[in-house]
Amino acid sequence: MSEPTVWTAPAPELLDRARALLAEHPVVDGHNDLPWALRRQVGYDLDARDIATDQSAHLHTDLARLAAGGVGAQFWSVYVRTDFTGDRAVSATLEQMDCVRALAARYPDRLRLAFSADDMEAARAEGRIASLMGAEGGHSINGSLATLRALHALGVRYMTLTHNDNLPWADSATDEPAAGGLTRFGEEVVREMNRLGMLVDLSHVSADTMRDALRVTRAPLVFSHSSSRAICDHPRNIPDDVLEQLAVNGGVAMATFVPKFILPEAIAWTKAADANLEVHGFHALETTPEAMVVQRAFEAANPPPRASAATVADHLDHMREVAGVDHIGIGGDYDGTAFTPDGLQDVSGYPNLIAELLGRGWSEADLSKLTWSNAVRVLREAEGVARSLVGEAPSIATIEQLDH
Repeated sequence: MSEPTVWTAPAPELLDRARALLAEHPVVDGHNDLPWALRRQVGYDLDARDIATDQSAHLHTDLARLAAGGVGAQFWSVYVRTDFTGDRAVSATLEQMDCVRALAARYPDRLRLAFSADDMEAARAEGRIASLMGAEGGHSINGSLATLRALHALGVRYMTLTHNDNLPWADSATDEPAAGGLTRFGEEVVREMNRLGMLVDLSHVSADTMRDALRVTRAPLVFSHSSSRAICDHPRNIPDDVLEQLAVNGGVAMATFVPKFILPEAIAWTKAADANLEVHGFHALETTPEAMVVQRAFEAANPPPRASAATVADHLDHMREVAGVDHIGIGGDYDGTAFTPDGLQDVSGYPNLIAELLGRGWSEADLSKLTWSNAVRVLREAEGVARSLVGEAPSIATIEQLDH
């Protein structure tokens, strides 16, 4: 097992260069779970968690820290847990979407709803954060292509095919294989997403599901928050053969910051922390203040291995080598994880990562692709595929027809 890379704060001149670069080419972050955190902490009471004020005691995200981090576009996750099933999952997803819209309406000078690559560019020109929505897990459509179309019509621009558990039509990375990847209905979901111009997100899915989606898709794919399996052998990460195929596909892999996905030493430690949460009656993914008291007590008694901005940079170095600089991005997973790396404690930390990469010799042209242009391009190309398929009728296939 490799030793974690030791990280020290970047030199002031590198940080100055990083901030200047981000002013021109801000971060498009692929995944932030703020809506779920607001749901769990305050039931969407935006007065109780006013992100125009300092929320560092409660959240990884607020407007000042987004500005300090150089964030220019955010895919807000409209995630719901997989124990939300059927119509409950659909309703909760709609409530998450309502939260994103409420945030944009409440802070119109800082946030702009975005539904296209052109919207992203317009928001950047206005100095506002383009606010896009991504549904995390196909359980949110309850096996219905019509529901998928409704989510797209309401603004969802990617869907992660699975979350942590299998679906009847797709295998998850962190469940036992059942479908062997995508079923016939799962393939139909991918085709319908192509027709709509909705990005197919392969974070959380099994390697076989990744490969099936790459085989079926007519549009570029994304990983909204996944890192390199060669650097950290966790099933949530991307194998090198998939990164190679992603380059051919034209997609983008957005590296995540979650320690258990980027630092091998953190895997077993996090399993123990999760088990401790469950013993205390909490879901393993819970980040409410009550759950965090339990987490911090465990952390104090069992000091964790420390990931850092350098750990994330190690993943990006490898992903660039395998997939190419045109096929990588950033997806921090803030407010969806209890633990974050040194230097990347919250959304203000992106300049530390960019400074780290500058120190490793990354050019500003390459960094501008990583932060902004790759993500904008992949959405624009998905939109182009949808336009080319405009003559195709919406699919009315059902899982019963295709898989039974």
